[in-house]
Amino acid sequence: MTEQSRELRSQQWYAGQGRDAYIHRAWMRRGVPADAFEGHKPHIAIANTASDLAPCNSHLNEVASSVRDGVLEAGGVPLNMPVVSLGETQLRPTAMLWRNMAAMSIEEMIRGNPIDGVVLLGGCDKTIPALLMGAASVGLPAVVVPGGPMLTGTFQGVALGCGTDVWRLSEEVRAGTLPAEQFTRSESAMIRSRGHCNTMGTASTMGLLAEALGMVLPGLAGTPAPDSRLLEGSHATGRLIVEMVGAERGPAQVLTRASFHNAIVTLAAIGGSTNAVVHLLAIAGRLGIDVTLDDFDRIGSHVPLLVDLQPAGRFLMDDLYRAGGLHAVLAQVRDLLDPTALTVDGTRLVDHLDDVPIWDPEVIRVREAPVLTEAGIAVLRGNLAPGGAIIKPAAATPELLQHRGKAVVFDSIEDFHARIDDPDLEVDGSSVLVLRGCGPKGYPGMPEVANMPIPKRLVELGVRDMVRICDGRMSGTAYGTVVLHVSPEAAAGGPLALVRTGDTIVLDVAGRRLDLDVPDEELAARVPNEATVAGFAAPTRGWERLYVDHVLQADSGADLDILVGASGHEVSRESH
Repeated sequence: MTEQSRELRSQQWYAGQGRDAYIHRAWMRRGVPADAFEGHKPHIAIANTASDLAPCNSHLNEVASSVRDGVLEAGGVPLNMPVVSLGETQLRPTAMLWRNMAAMSIEEMIRGNPIDGVVLLGGCDKTIPALLMGAASVGLPAVVVPGGPMLTGTFQGVALGCGTDVWRLSEEVRAGTLPAEQFTRSESAMIRSRGHCNTMGTASTMGLLAEALGMVLPGLAGTPAPDSRLLEGSHATGRLIVEMVGAERGPAQVLTRASFHNAIVTLAAIGGSTNAVVHLLAIAGRLGIDVTLDDFDRIGSHVPLLVDLQPAGRFLMDDLYRAGGLHAVLAQVRDLLDPTALTVDGTRLVDHLDDVPIWDPEVIRVREAPVLTEAGIAVLRGNLAPGGAIIKPAAATPELLQHRGKAVVFDSIEDFHARIDDPDLEVDGSSVLVLRGCGPKGYPGMPEVANMPIPKRLVELGVRDMVRICDGRMSGTAYGTVVLHVSPEAAAGGPLALVRTGDTIVLDVAGRRLDLDVPDEELAARVPNEATVAGFAAPTRGWERLYVDHVLQADSGADLDILVGASGHEVSRESH
């Protein structure tokens, strides 16, 4: 490593002969040589979200070891720093409730500790967004190592897409076309290896978008978790962060308006998760970058879908990797990217896209033969969503993208579960299922419940999709004609709280409209019914209370209002 041209931040703790410096050094020695504290070696935190209760991240201790080796090789001092980990499949009431808490705690651990740079290890859905939000608010040099997708499991000779096939197979059980015991047997085959979901769900999407944003060593995102090349790239990332500290290359130099433009283009081209919208908005908010909901439509809606992966297509993440990976996709839409955007290694993103081959044109399509010609997120507005709502056309039934139907309203998720299979429920295939009370404030936390199961008697008749509307989210592994993130949510006074069963709802994706066909004067006279209000969250203490009091709406990224913006890395007072 070259000589530092400036004093390292960690020297604010370790330099000098006073009592406080003595304490900081002495408690950290424990076998570490004295020259680690002399100001020549940057101290690098490895923000590690490994946890047995976040099963998609359980292998990150091994990844951290490779990062550690790279840091040591480059002349740095590596420091394992376990941080809050969020297991999407395990946490109740929803991992999204804790994303902002994780980001806040990560921010404070980065700021409050004697470190000069940080490597961010994440995989499962909310971990990479939380890590990026926290690191962006502090501004120290930071780089992401995505934990990578699992390998494809098979059941009875058929590849299983985790998440997507859970939804599909569970509906077949409800339809009576798949025995329940066969569904249960597939469970042990669904998760074949360490790593996150192997579909283009939120975890895969955010790993790839972290690289599109420039925050990953180019070429690393999407590497399967069990692949030895992930450890090779982790080692290289350890070396890179030491170089980044020397160059003073932090998030402010990498995360720019141009990089968010490229992330939105990438989101469309890969058929990524709708959850990326709230995460990208939240990350941009930490940096003061003006990214809005409408940018996703303006920049991304006309981008072709080039990746044929579940849930919008056929293949899985290890297929994408063998077919050429993210760079092969981006090379096809290079003309749509902002060429000025930088990556963590100081080069431009587009500099890595020269002569990148596609090894399997079935998995990654060429620009002239896309899966869909226009596949980006569509932003809807109207009297039912004045703050906006989104839909993923690539995962929807084309015939339902323009639809007029009668509302069947559920006041809470409990109400939905209690009545959806009631044989007396007045519903048919043209109905519009409406679920409210599932937004950031109302649940709380904006859960992945918007892809509501189809009523059982309709499933038995062969119905596999209906228009569904919700102020919550859906899993990135899910599919269907689902309108999400309706803003303002019902619990924040949004018109979704006023919809009544039998009202006519008009969906026009091409026209970007979502409307309730009720006269304005009638709508103005309505008030939410008692069941709707009773379903809203009303926490009295702790994080849930803080969250409900301060969370923003989905169209602003659902961050806390007190966390928007950056605070920098300065800590004004000593600890002793």
